[in-house]
Parts: sequence; structure tokens; C-alpha cells
Amino acid sequence: MTQPFDSRVGAYALIIRDEQLLLTHWNPRHPGFEGAWTLPGGGMEPGEQSEQTMVREVFEETGFHVDSDGLVNVHSYWMSPEQRLDGQQRGNHACRVIYRAHITGGELAVEENGSSDDVAWIPLTQIGRTKRLDLVDQALRLAGLAGQVEGAPTPPETVAEQDVSTEPGRGGER
Repeated sequence: MTQPFDSRVGAYALIIRDEQLLLTHWNPRHPGFEGAWTLPGGGMEPGEQSEQTMVREVFEETGFHVDSDGLVNVHSYWMSPEQRLDGQQRGNHACRVIYRAHITGGELAVEENGSSDDVAWIPLTQIGRTKRLDLVDQALRLAGLAGQVEGAPTPPETVAEQDVSTEPGRGGER
């Protein structure tokens, strides 16, 4: 018998310019986790298509307008109840749709009152030394770009990006 679990679909952008990767600093403002760098993107809203989600989330988190350059791939991630930051006592299956994208306008800006607290262009040669979520490594691997990243002495963070509130035990709210 299957145990109850939650699921979340998110869409993310792999944006590379001048051998730098655009990343946002995901900070769930949770006492047990200080955050890490990840791809811009996030959860789908009701009625959205994944590409629309990616475009909206990139703008919200970075201030940039983007166009999609196509689907990279889809990656799923299973979180046990112990890995969840929201205190829910059931697993969560995260489905992450990854697109390549390019900037068409806007200006670099940090999201206000959201789950991201910084945005930056990180040189590909520094990704391996940057505290990051596993999504970054998965996206680069799926896009065939993992070889452009020098070494990885800092392993990616084992916490998956997830929608969590600022208070443990109140899940799903942003």
C-alpha cells in the first residue's frame, strides 16, 4: 500500500552568459538551514504551464525578463519526511522541469519578501566551490555542461528546494 505523500512541480532556468551561471540564493528562513545557491525558478501555480512558471519565477527572483531556449530535461527528487523543512510527516516528490533561457530585458534585482534573498552571476569555474543545492549540479549534468565546472570540493547541499513557510509545521505557504 502506498503511503500518503505530497508532490510539487517546479520550473527552473539554466541561464549562462559570458561563462557565468545566474543563480539565486534560496533562503527558507528556517532555523535549521541557512540556505544555498540554486537556479532561478520555483513552484507552478494553478493553471500555469511549466514554461510560464519558469519565465514568471525568473522575473520574480532576478528582475530579468527571459525567453525559453527549450527544455533541458526533467529531474525528480524524493524527500523523506525527515528532509522536509516544513515539519510535515509525509514524503514529498519534487518534479523539477529545467529549461535553458536567455535574458531579453530587465535589470538584476533581488526578490523582496520571497524565498530568495540574493541573486548573482557565478563564474562556472567557481560553481564547485559554491554552497549550492543539488538542482544546480543536476541541471548542468542534464544539459551536458558538467565538464565546464571545475572540481566540486564543496558537495551540493542535500536539502532540496521546497516551498516552506518561516514557521516549522506550517507547510506550503510562501
